[in-house]
Amino acid sequence: MSIKRDYYEVLSVERNAQGDEIRKSFRRLAMKYHPDRNPGDTAAEEQFKEAREAYEVLSDEQKRALYDQYGHAGLSGAGGMGAGAGGMNFSDIFGDIFGDIFSGGRAGPQRGADLRYQLEITLEQAVGGATVEIDVPNVLTCEVCHGSGARKGSQPVTCSDCGGYGQVRIQQGFFTVQQACPSCRGKGKRIADPCTTCRGSGRYRKTRKLSVRIPAGVDNGDRIRLGGEGEAGEAGAPQGDLYVQVSVKPHPLFNRDGMNLHCEVPISFTTMALGGEISVPTLTGQMKIKVPLETQSGKVFRLKGMGVPAVQGSGKGDMLCRVVVETPVNLTAKQKELLSQFERTLSADNQHNPRSSSWFDKVKKFFEELKT
Repeated sequence: MSIKRDYYEVLSVERNAQGDEIRKSFRRLAMKYHPDRNPGDTAAEEQFKEAREAYEVLSDEQKRALYDQYGHAGLSGAGGMGAGAGGMNFSDIFGDIFGDIFSGGRAGPQRGADLRYQLEITLEQAVGGATVEIDVPNVLTCEVCHGSGARKGSQPVTCSDCGGYGQVRIQQGFFTVQQACPSCRGKGKRIADPCTTCRGSGRYRKTRKLSVRIPAGVDNGDRIRLGGEGEAGEAGAPQGDLYVQVSVKPHPLFNRDGMNLHCEVPISFTTMALGGEISVPTLTGQMKIKVPLETQSGKVFRLKGMGVPAVQGSGKGDMLCRVVVETPVNLTAKQKELLSQFERTLSADNQHNPRSSSWFDKVKKFFEELKT
């Protein structure tokens, strides 16, 4: 004859454990050792039976009091253990504990689904902000039956299969599973006389025109949430939300880097050498900048505050204009001769080309070091 283990030890709880703690411990053990999860494992089956027996006692105040005072011997006259002991059916216990796991309880009207819309805007709209109208295909609450699905003047009726609860129980031996009623799909109501407009669904499809405010400073990948503009919920439940995902078109002149804008400006050789004034583009119009004498190609001029504003907070980025010397093309014979004369004057010494002189010095030193 095997010796029974202490019920508190079986459930791994203290002797002063409360009902919720005992219940959670049994839930954990039952999910681990249940025969359906361990087919053919006799050891797991015995551990499941042991946990079940311990739970039947410790979850019953009278039996627990007898057990605490007299141990296992105190239960010998309590009607025996197992299904039906003390008027308790274990399938009810098991269904009560696991019903929420398998079905989540009765499902009420579901909130409408969220929608996503891809919106392409220009860089000007992203930087300055704008209001854009979009056409969004959507599922809306039926205006005739107001989402009930029933013909005007009638009402949904209680589902006869689940009694309006929306859930049914399926008995599998001593194991009870609770699931959504297949007749009413968990709603607890059935449409006896459906609305002719929405055909009993309570909703219909329609493309709506919405105005979206684009805040200044948005960038690629930013999302704008329009609360309550998603799909209509079932049976009058709240609508979901609409998320507008922003995509900014490439710009022919500017590249964006965070809050800064970059622009490349071609400039003539003579202006780079002699200095002068050039016009550069911005998103708000042309601006004049002064080019100092002997400016090198690649020089970056910063226009403060001419970039992108912060979406949240204050401040604006800058416009960074990079000047690049443009080699003249389609030269006349006279122009070519003048350039040749100019080149001969520069070849007399290296003081006019400090970067070239420094570069050639580095090349010379490199090859000398290779020889050693």
